[in-house]
Amino acid sequence: MSEAIKYDHQSRILERNRLIARVAIARRGGQRVVFANGCFDIMHVGHVRYLEAARQLGDMLVVGINSDEQVRLLKGTNRPLVPERERAEIIAAVRAVDLVTIFHEPTVETLLLAIRPDIHAKGTDYAEETVPERDVVRSYGGRVCIVGDPKDHSSSKLIRALTD
Repeated sequence: MSEAIKYDHQSRILERNRLIARVAIARRGGQRVVFANGCFDIMHVGHVRYLEAARQLGDMLVVGINSDEQVRLLKGTNRPLVPERERAEIIAAVRAVDLVTIFHEPTVETLLLAIRPDIHAKGTDYAEETVPERDVVRSYGGRVCIVGDPKDHSSSKLIRALTD
């Protein structure tokens, strides 16, 4: 009676090998692949604008979500507030997003090399010259693009506002 319901957006969350295969199929079909990434701990409008702007750069948007362990290392021991699988599910439900994966490495470099997106989209808290993965992206012929609205929103600020 209490059978688990499988929602459509959950099918867009893929383990790395399946993601690599799906991206390869899309590329063979002539699609331009865009990659975006982040912690996405508490979803806010800045995230939505970033993802929508990234999607406009190509035909398929793949989003990498930092694992819980990596978010703790980046943001502190009290983070994330939302577990990785739930964060992935929320991002997968965003209309602009085609595929989502969770990455466990400290950076997205290994994932970028595995899927080789045409464009690596980063938020406006970066400039092209400051994107840590820019050399990796350029090494396989991809390019880095800065997208989204000004960095006026932040999960950390929201959390502080709620706990103060």
